[in-house]
Amino acid sequence: MACQGANISGPSDSPDNDAAPRPARLRPDQFERLFGGCRPEHHSAGKHLFMQEDASDRIYGVLSGTIEISIYSPGGRKLVANIELTRSLVGEIGVLDGGARTASALCLTDCVLVSLSRAQLFERLEKNASLALAMIGLLCARLRWVSGERNDQALLKIEARLAKRLLFLSRLMADGDGWIPISQSELAAFLGATRESVNKILNEWRGRSLIATKRGAIRVSNARGLQEIVDLEEV
Repeated sequence: MACQGANISGPSDSPDNDAAPRPARLRPDQFERLFGGCRPEHHSAGKHLFMQEDASDRIYGVLSGTIEISIYSPGGRKLVANIELTRSLVGEIGVLDGGARTASALCLTDCVLVSLSRAQLFERLEKNASLALAMIGLLCARLRWVSGERNDQALLKIEARLAKRLLFLSRLMADGDGWIPISQSELAAFLGATRESVNKILNEWRGRSLIATKRGAIRVSNARGLQEIVDLEEV
């Protein structure tokens, strides 16, 4: 969809989200400069924006909603790489280098997005050096994020990785009562683990009052206790 005149400012982030250990995002003014004039697009929950290995034709900016970024093995095994929320960019790597999509992007909720074609993106970056530098900074931050995730996969046991992921998701996605809307199967996909192994650990932690669970959601009850599990592994 071509860009047209419209105000695309999204809701401001809460302090908790800004404090979360997550990939960098553009500042609000940079986001507005990049997508200014773009018409908001409504995408329903369950819709794929693109699939891994698709041609890269657009970059998306998230105004509202939740998007899951996932990687699939040749055998179809799924690993959730990240969750993108307000003012995140989605699909920037393939659009910048012209290669195929490196991951799949799925709308977990109803989403409002804005987008640019590859030609529109480069036109805006060529006209605004500070915006181009901001994009370089964002790509570097994403690379550091991916490197950190790979280090965790290689060096940390599943208990520490699970504790670290729950703390991250609690800051990123928890509702007003602290519930993280995620199933145990989805949580296992974040870790590249089996649902059974995740379920066993969660049951143990629930008995120790570190977490609480209900259908389709988990709540961190003792963040300090989970952090101690992480710290013991990272020493």
